[in-house]
Amino acid sequence: QNNLGILWSERDKIKTAQTYLESAEALYNQYMKEDGNPPLDPSEHFMSEEEKLTDQERAKRFEKAYTHTLYYLAQVYQHLEMIEKAAQYCHTTLKRQLEYCGYYPVEWALNAATLSQYYLSKQCFMESRHCLAAASVIFSQAGQVPSAEDNETEQDQQDLRQRKAEIARCWIKYCLNLLQSAQKLLEDNIGELDPDRQSELKAQRKKEEDEKENGRKKAVLFGTSDICDSVLAMEEKVSCVYPLDFQEAREIFLVGQNYVQEAKEFFQVDGYVTDHIEIVQDHSALFKVLAFFEEDYERRCKMHKRRIDMLEPIYADLNPQYYLLISRQLQFELADTYYEMMDLKVAIGNKLEELDSHTIKKINSLAQLAIKYYELFLDSLRNPDKVFPEVLGEDVLRPAMVAKFHIARLYGKLITSDSKKQLENMQTSLEYYAFLVDYCEKHPEAVPAVETELELSKEMVGLLPSKMERLRAKLCPFI
Repeated sequence: QNNLGILWSERDKIKTAQTYLESAEALYNQYMKEDGNPPLDPSEHFMSEEEKLTDQERAKRFEKAYTHTLYYLAQVYQHLEMIEKAAQYCHTTLKRQLEYCGYYPVEWALNAATLSQYYLSKQCFMESRHCLAAASVIFSQAGQVPSAEDNETEQDQQDLRQRKAEIARCWIKYCLNLLQSAQKLLEDNIGELDPDRQSELKAQRKKEEDEKENGRKKAVLFGTSDICDSVLAMEEKVSCVYPLDFQEAREIFLVGQNYVQEAKEFFQVDGYVTDHIEIVQDHSALFKVLAFFEEDYERRCKMHKRRIDMLEPIYADLNPQYYLLISRQLQFELADTYYEMMDLKVAIGNKLEELDSHTIKKINSLAQLAIKYYELFLDSLRNPDKVFPEVLGEDVLRPAMVAKFHIARLYGKLITSDSKKQLENMQTSLEYYAFLVDYCEKHPEAVPAVETELELSKEMVGLLPSKMERLRAKLCPFI
């Protein structure tokens, strides 16, 4: 039945394969319930009496056949998009492979790391970390296992390095997701850290500390006792509970950053452009979420500056003709980072008695850089005749609208003592706000994507003309 299941799945008849494999699973369960003694292995029919297998060896082979059933069922469920069931079967398969020592370390480690990403999507951080810790521990065995010829080729070494880097990338995602989920829990309606919520969650966590130990034991743990100790030691290096302050966030950030360096060693920009950039983007995202936990605005600014320093050189070297999507992502992220830095500088400036020329220069320079990158992003949406699309695609609708909205706001933030220049900036600002309002009137289906921005834009379209009138009146009192 196993073999029939495999054959049908290779012919892409997944449903038929599922029937055979589920039947094989039921057969195993029924046999174990009714008899339980290890059955004869097919090969024994061709052996003399004295060659016959021991019960122990028979049991091992029978269990191995059943592990195969589960392994293929996991893949069948994956094909049928029964993701939760696939993960469950994958977990059981990995657990059994360890128990019966029927695995290749590298393959096992990769499967466990992949499973960790499923748990991550479900926000099961304890299970995700357990899979990753087990993956790292088992992978480390790969270096100790001599290959068949015992002289590993350069290619084998290269493959090992790549797999190690892939596991490191799964660790980066773990750290990043844990930090971002904590941020979502802690932020108020304007995206800042909410101290009341922070205190509330800290108190709640104290209460849950005792219950956590029991939950820990319920989780599906991998491995025999010797492996367990190594996995546990690995787990202790990084938390699986939401960080609630800067110190806790920084510890997770540093683990993530170490794995960034490890992944970049293999995925270098020559030969692995997209992988390398994705890792740098994750590194930037780690800094971004760490900045959320930082209370000091100056230090927060420095963290965003680190993001600029890692993203700008990559963007400068990228050919948008071949890497349009990545190019757009980087333009938008750079614009957003400059925008955040500008906001922070304004907040720092607001605490001063009066703005000095250095701060004014800094605010204006950051605002102009943010505008530059938002404009580059919007230009990338134009057709070959440089015409901006009348209807924006679903994938770019929100970013394009947010870019327009932010440019409008940035022109409003530029500081100048020249009233004429101020009037020009207000006019530009009004045009961008008006674009958003007009677009949503013509295309009502776009409204859900930009509700907050639209509301504020309508407000500004109402307010700005009268503000501009007052400024004009000041400018021409003698006319």
